Amino acid sequence: MRALLLVLAALVLFIEEWGWRPLTAFVARLAKWPPLARFEALVRAAPPRIALLLFLAPAVALFPIKLLALWILSRGHALLGITVIVVAKLLGTAIVGRLFILTESQLMHFAWFARALTWWRATKLRLMEALRRSAAWRGARRLKTRWRAWRRRWRGLDEQDG
Repeated sequence: MRALLLVLAALVLFIEEWGWRPLTAFVARLAKWPPLARFEALVRAAPPRIALLLFLAPAVALFPIKLLALWILSRGHALLGITVIVVAKLLGTAIVGRLFILTESQLMHFAWFARALTWWRATKLRLMEALRRSAAWRGARRLKTRWRAWRRRWRGLDEQDG
C-alpha cells in the first residue's frame, strides 16, 4: 500500500513540477502585455476576500467545460472529449498557478489557507525525500545519467563527422 501511495504522490509532484511551473511561467510571459499587466496589478492589490474569489474562479469557470467533455465522451467521441479535458486542465493549471503567485500574500490572511499551505509544503518535502530514497527513483536517476552520457558521446561523434 505504501508503494502505491508513493506512486500517486510522485504523480502529483510530477504534475506540479512539470505542469504547474512551466504553465505558470508561460502565463507570466503573457502578462507582459499591458492590458494583462494592468489586470495583474489589480489582482495583486485586491483585498483577501476578493483574492480568494479570483483564485477560485477558474475552477468554477472550467467545471461546465469539464461536464461538456464528459457529455462528449458519453456520445462516443473519446478523442475529442479527452482533448477537451486535457486542454481545460492545462488552461486551469496555468491560470490557477499564476493567480496563486499573484494572491498568495492575500490568501495567507486566512488561517485555514495558511495551515493548508504549510501542511502541503511540509508534506511535499517528506514525499520528495521518500521518493528520492526509493529504488525506483534511484534507478531512474541512473538511467537518466546513462542516457545523458550516451547522448554526449553521440553528439561528440556527430560533431567529429561533420
